[in-house]
Amino acid sequence: MTMTLKIARVAGQGDGVAETPGGPVFVPLTLPGETVRGEVRDGRMDGGVIVEASPDRIAPVSPHYGDCGGCSLQHWASGPYLDWKRQQVIATLAREGIETEVEATVAVPSGSRRRLALHARRLEDGRVVLGFKARKSWRLVEVTECSVADPRLVGAFSALAKIAAAFLDHPKSAPTLHATWTLDGLDVDVTGVEKRSGLSGDRRAQAIRLAAEAGLARLSLAGETLSMERQPRVAFGPATVPVPAGGFLQAVPEAEAAMVSRAVEAVRGAKKVADLFCGAGTFTFPLATVASVVAADASAAGIAALKAGMGTAKGLKPIVAEARDLFRRPMTPYDLKGCDAVVFDPPRAGAIEQTAQIAGTKAGVVVGVSCNPQTFARDARVLLDAGFVLERVTPIDQFLWSSHVELVGLFRR
Repeated sequence: MTMTLKIARVAGQGDGVAETPGGPVFVPLTLPGETVRGEVRDGRMDGGVIVEASPDRIAPVSPHYGDCGGCSLQHWASGPYLDWKRQQVIATLAREGIETEVEATVAVPSGSRRRLALHARRLEDGRVVLGFKARKSWRLVEVTECSVADPRLVGAFSALAKIAAAFLDHPKSAPTLHATWTLDGLDVDVTGVEKRSGLSGDRRAQAIRLAAEAGLARLSLAGETLSMERQPRVAFGPATVPVPAGGFLQAVPEAEAAMVSRAVEAVRGAKKVADLFCGAGTFTFPLATVASVVAADASAAGIAALKAGMGTAKGLKPIVAEARDLFRRPMTPYDLKGCDAVVFDPPRAGAIEQTAQIAGTKAGVVVGVSCNPQTFARDARVLLDAGFVLERVTPIDQFLWSSHVELVGLFRR
């Protein structure tokens, strides 16, 4: 059915929403107040024509806008776009009955992402291309430019496509190249290669040769190092830490800095801090400039990297690090005895088991860092019910022009 609709709001996934007698209709790439016309099927209008544009609409900068699923809010002016992300956090907290000060969203610049997950496919003409998935689709959109990525990553696209060809030997393989720009150059970990057949010796040799020609610091396959010309490293506060192959790293240095600075300021004055879900030490080393730190994470490789970084910085307070699955075996009040403050930065699933244990400690300050406002709100409720107050939350726009929002929350007992 062809309809003319008025967009009332932008929903959580970034689509405009028009309210109709038959229910909401979702219209991608639209803004509040816009009038659109197009075919409506199953509650969606794809490819609608904008009859009346919002004054907040701006020209997108990417040539792949509208097809690539990665930057679906590029057409929104910065002010209302950042405020929309703040409102998403406010609404998510409200669903758990939580009211607090929610600060303005921290913006990040374009061209700042140091990590990309590039999907590789071989076309019918034999050409290997890299790209991102189209929105709500498995279809690959070939990407030659990327407005959010560090230009040094973009400059490596053609070389990475050649390397990807070595991993496409098996018809069931769908390689993803996780490319990270480090202090020592490009670090690439490849996943999605068919496991039973593995990678033949010839293909492995081809990949290693191409990695050397491209000047990669390291090439790995699902965390297994295939070749390493230089150990990839990153700076966490005053320390320089070796990055584990396939290990986690915040995508944007500016977003990481915003999170870290707020955590360090919040715990200032504490003598001992717990850093839970610490990874390779993103927060650990900056925290150790002001207090001794007990760090824990399930990744043994991450903990090993953290320990390797301890000798690279002077003047740090003592750090004790442990490889421990905090979902299966959370740190208990006994384990956290003496900790004045706790910082936790869990995966998207949140940290409900660990949060329950934090509630029983003597810690007076807790900093929650989250990439998922829904699970943050759920975990926050546990702390609030235990007598903490959520003083403020800071949204952080780590993934520019997407619907994704991260945050830092400060709790005091």
